[in-house]
Amino acid sequence: MLLIFAALLVTHFPILRLPYFWDESGYYIPAARDLLLSGSLIPHSTISNAHPPLLMAYLAAGWKVFGYSPLTTRAAMLLIAAFTLLGIYRLARRVANPEVALASVICTALYPVFFSQSAMAHLDLAAACLIIWGLAFYLDRRTVPATIFFALACLTKETAVLVPLALFLWELAASAIFNRRSSILNAVAITRSPLHPIARSFSSLLAIAPLCAWFAFHYARTGHVFGNPEYFRYNLASTLNPLRFLAALALRLWHLLGYMNMFLLTLATALAMFLPPQRDPDRTRRTAGGNGEPETARRAIAPDVQTVFYVLILVHVVALSILGGAVLARYLLPVYPLLVILGLSTLRRRVPWWPAFVGVICAGFVIGAVINPPYRFAPEDNLAWSDYVRLHQSADAYVAQHHPEGRVLTAWPATDELSRPWLGYVPHPVPIVAMEDFSAPQILAAADARARYRVALVFSTKYEPRYLLRLPGWERLQERFFGYHRDLPPELIASMLGARVVFEQHRGRQWVAVLQLDTVENARLKRLTPANK
Repeated sequence: MLLIFAALLVTHFPILRLPYFWDESGYYIPAARDLLLSGSLIPHSTISNAHPPLLMAYLAAGWKVFGYSPLTTRAAMLLIAAFTLLGIYRLARRVANPEVALASVICTALYPVFFSQSAMAHLDLAAACLIIWGLAFYLDRRTVPATIFFALACLTKETAVLVPLALFLWELAASAIFNRRSSILNAVAITRSPLHPIARSFSSLLAIAPLCAWFAFHYARTGHVFGNPEYFRYNLASTLNPLRFLAALALRLWHLLGYMNMFLLTLATALAMFLPPQRDPDRTRRTAGGNGEPETARRAIAPDVQTVFYVLILVHVVALSILGGAVLARYLLPVYPLLVILGLSTLRRRVPWWPAFVGVICAGFVIGAVINPPYRFAPEDNLAWSDYVRLHQSADAYVAQHHPEGRVLTAWPATDELSRPWLGYVPHPVPIVAMEDFSAPQILAAADARARYRVALVFSTKYEPRYLLRLPGWERLQERFFGYHRDLPPELIASMLGARVVFEQHRGRQWVAVLQLDTVENARLKRLTPANK
């Protein structure tokens, strides 16, 4: 594990000291800091979302020992990533062989979503780590450690409850079919014991008990079980729409099978299924004598294990198409390693030069991590998030230096960057005036309230590729269900606000700009010029 951790430190070295990005600065870092300073499991510097506190407690403990800094945070998260990769190796070696295990570790580590999230203070990678270890113990039929790891996963992120619940229901269904002596289930039943199905499967449900206790505690302290009402509405109440479910399901399948060059593994696996299994010398019979060595077909992952993998993947894809207002790829981190293990096992079994295919897949993942794709994506899914942070470092520093007392119009998360110096962007708080985003309706509303601010900090909140294939109706679905909007360019925003651009930087398709409002007289003259009519 230390070797894996060292490799992660080296490959992530350029970004280890970067300040926090987006949801890090918006919730997880403030919640962990509140726990560090006050010992409160319920955050007070941000609105509680009822997320379980295990990761925040882990970060607070790291800051207590090594000091509060982005370097400490990112190193702590890389330690979790290293433990995750070790768990992937253990799981893949258990269900396949050492060759597939090593290839699975390398491919997962290089996959852009995993690589980027490895250094970020989000819940998903930590939950995935505990789920992978719990699944490895579950397949070994080691009930106690499996239950402990699943319980810890649930205390890291509430959606981890999908795993023990899915395993419980699958065990019941499999046992019911098996008790009817189905010829099919003989190949897919995980547990074949004479115990009653409920008694046999109850251990999976025990992992949910600590999460229930946390929600009860949260309700007692805040009056809300699943976070503040707005958070509950955004993540569940507003998602129960059949059309939205279908749109989210399409996005989930894309994230799982094609996103960030994952299509290379998906396509290679699909093509490999048309090839017959490769044959290896039977090592157990080499000493039996004779001129030739008997050959046996390379073994596939056991059908019962494959079934469990597919059940967990399916449950995550379907459930996360219903739950959660944002459809982010990092929510699938618990099942990406399962997909990688299944795919690489198929390649090894059926493709003669399978290491070459693995090399191509890894090269595609590296390209995906450093080169932005020709479609919309969340910057946190590759190293584009570091460009965002560096842009905001420069713009926030400019505002803090040239307008330290000015009222700055901007949108989240720059509102937090300017008002909370401990996030690492500014040396002192800067007064802010908050707006929703930089779409045309928001800018028009801001133009009518120019007396409230003197400076505006505007930036790209969405990644817009230069050349984008637009599907009819898809953009309207994104606007309706997923909060999509178009950011106006800085020059147009400046014109609409009666301001001038005093600072502007670009990194690829991301940008940030600082606008200084003209005096009332100059703004009137500017609006009367022919170019602005």
